[in-house]
Amino acid sequence: MALVPQDSRIGLIAGNGQLPLLFARAAKARGLEVVAVAHRGETDPALASEVASLTWVRVGQVNRIQKAFQAMAVKQAAMAGGIGRVKALKDARPDLGAMRIISRLRSFRDDSLLRAVAADFESRGITIIAPTDFLGEVLCPEGHLAGPPLRSAQAQDVALGREVAVLLGQADVGQTVVVHQGHVLALEAVEGTDEAIRRGGRLLGAGGAVVVKRCKPQQDLRFDLPAAGPRTLEVMKEVGAKVLALEAGRTVLLDAPELFAGARAAGITLVGVP
Repeated sequence: MALVPQDSRIGLIAGNGQLPLLFARAAKARGLEVVAVAHRGETDPALASEVASLTWVRVGQVNRIQKAFQAMAVKQAAMAGGIGRVKALKDARPDLGAMRIISRLRSFRDDSLLRAVAADFESRGITIIAPTDFLGEVLCPEGHLAGPPLRSAQAQDVALGREVAVLLGQADVGQTVVVHQGHVLALEAVEGTDEAIRRGGRLLGAGGAVVVKRCKPQQDLRFDLPAAGPRTLEVMKEVGAKVLALEAGRTVLLDAPELFAGARAAGITLVGVP
């Protein structure tokens, strides 16, 4: 059940993409003051115009985030938007707060790390909530959403992609699988969704790949929900991919009207699957 802020203020730990902007607007529409912390080189500077307060940090500056929230008496906060994994590996500037969290970890996989971060915030009086508590309307619905109907062979590729994505997620590796005619062309790892699509599409050469994106089975909905938007379509168009299958109810649609219109214009099938 969604937690309701006890006062008129909500914190936002902002990563990249459009989700931080969507969250800030939704929170403001509920009459909340948004206190945001943004990551240099990741977060869109346009967020500044959507929030009451904005503090810039580098990846790994946990203490600075917590102090920014404590100074503004923030009791609840959401993480919205991702942090590029390659950038995080190369550019992280872990402070004493990050080292405190890392020292307690037995595993450095994404889920373990993010849960440890949330637990550390909560030990300091800041509860981490799911961004979708405010953004349920942007979650992918089930069924055919745009573009041509799925052909039988494409439906089979979607089923294979879902099966492989579950295994990929169980290993806490990634969320995206690229398939064509029963062959797995690419699995998402540290490079992220866009590069996985490009790699799989280029291997195929002739176009027609099926892209499947879904949550990890053990996904904590407070963190790292899969998302797709017009940029995803642009990458698919680069390599001639023809189907985008998203997990219904657990994938965020960014700029849904533009996404649907773009899929129709490009002849790309967009579906929400269980």
